[in-house]
Amino acid sequence: MSNIAAVIQMTSSHRLENNLQQADALLQQAAEEGASLVVLPEMWATMVMGQMDKVEWAEAEGDGPIQRFMQDKAQALGIWLVGGTIPLQCEDPNKVRASCLIYNDKGELAARYDKIHLFDVTIAPGKESYQESAVTEPGEDVIILDSPLGKLGAAVCYDIRFPELFRVMFNHHVELFAIPAAFTVTTGLAHWQLLARARAVENLSYVLGACQWGKHDTGRSTFGGSCIIDPWGRVVAEMESGVGVLTAEIDLAQLHELRENMPVHEHFKIHEI
Repeated sequence: MSNIAAVIQMTSSHRLENNLQQADALLQQAAEEGASLVVLPEMWATMVMGQMDKVEWAEAEGDGPIQRFMQDKAQALGIWLVGGTIPLQCEDPNKVRASCLIYNDKGELAARYDKIHLFDVTIAPGKESYQESAVTEPGEDVIILDSPLGKLGAAVCYDIRFPELFRVMFNHHVELFAIPAAFTVTTGLAHWQLLARARAVENLSYVLGACQWGKHDTGRSTFGGSCIIDPWGRVVAEMESGVGVLTAEIDLAQLHELRENMPVHEHFKIHEI
């Protein structure tokens, strides 16, 4: 397989079929550009009109049109697919898990990461606030797996503000972070790339950030800014706006040289008190 990673930027709607068609074309493009690992954005198939729509859209793990689409695309295109997030059913019938499903190039489920940190924030009092936990149940488990491009860890959107999560993965030798996201315009403009570069620099790791962008038919607007960042914090590929595909080569030899020359994993001194 190639050493090329791709991230996809989308403007998803509340219409599943439209989202599948958009993703289909972009995944095909990523494969044609030689990508062996591709990351879809958060909520790529399910940009819902209202919070409770997530419950109605939710699939059981291993069954449903969204999962079948991802399985089929991974196998047909011969790619590893980090499937953004989709709502999966949980024990609480009134809630879902925001799940990132990762498929290998045979279309087999290789890992599942459920978003741990939920976006319960007020951005502009009285104007813009979010309560993701109203219908979403947080995950608990950190996910690390071997991929064709290196040891891979997954995080989702708001998770990027919690460096402790990434340090746990780094301490288990993760080399690439896949981060599906749907940042708001306000927080994206202020913080998205800053946070993505910080997570790369702190952990001498690649960051693969796949984002939602634009004005959605749900009334929501998202920032975009999909990017691939190398372990030195350099932005090697970026898409500020629009829908499309970014690709970049993953150079693990460079990553290992940086870690050998700057062994922060050996220098860490602070422990819990």
